[in-house]
Amino acid sequence: MRNLTFLLLLIAVLFIQCAKEKDPFLITKNQIGNLHNEIMIRQIDSVLPQDSIVYFTPETSFLAQSEQVEVYEKGGKLLMTLSPSKQGDPNSKISHIQIFDDRFKTEKGLSKKSTFKEVKDHYAISSIQNTFSNIVVSLKDSDVYITIDKKELPEALRYDSSLKIESSQIPDNAKFKYFMIAWNE
Repeated sequence: MRNLTFLLLLIAVLFIQCAKEKDPFLITKNQIGNLHNEIMIRQIDSVLPQDSIVYFTPETSFLAQSEQVEVYEKGGKLLMTLSPSKQGDPNSKISHIQIFDDRFKTEKGLSKKSTFKEVKDHYAISSIQNTFSNIVVSLKDSDVYITIDKKELPEALRYDSSLKIESSQIPDNAKFKYFMIAWNE
């Protein structure tokens, strides 16, 4: 009798778990909603059937510098842009994702609208790269990386791309220019 009760309880829990719908805006390690790091470019239409998918290549659009896939809500709002790891290969996996919609959030609440203070409060920083007009902040144990415009930094840090910038030098209220995810690297 105990085994039967345990079995029924286990089945009920499994049904409840299966019935819960995945949050389509949750960013976790190797996954964003239904997208995950093993999906090939040719599978995007079937993985995101509720969204509009637009494929760009340098051959089909003079504005495209490389192949990319734009994902729009049915209402027309741009959600994200996906880049393949190998150009011209429909079996290629997704390598980079740029998030445009504020509803996408990590488990710790980080989104495109977040500030650098939220990064410091919830994540360890693995590296800060200083480029000509931006800094790129990579997060430890996460696929997420953010780009902050140097205009958000103190004047003394804006013009020399050879300076080593520390997280303590970035203002808490610095906003993100780009909210990105890197997979399959």
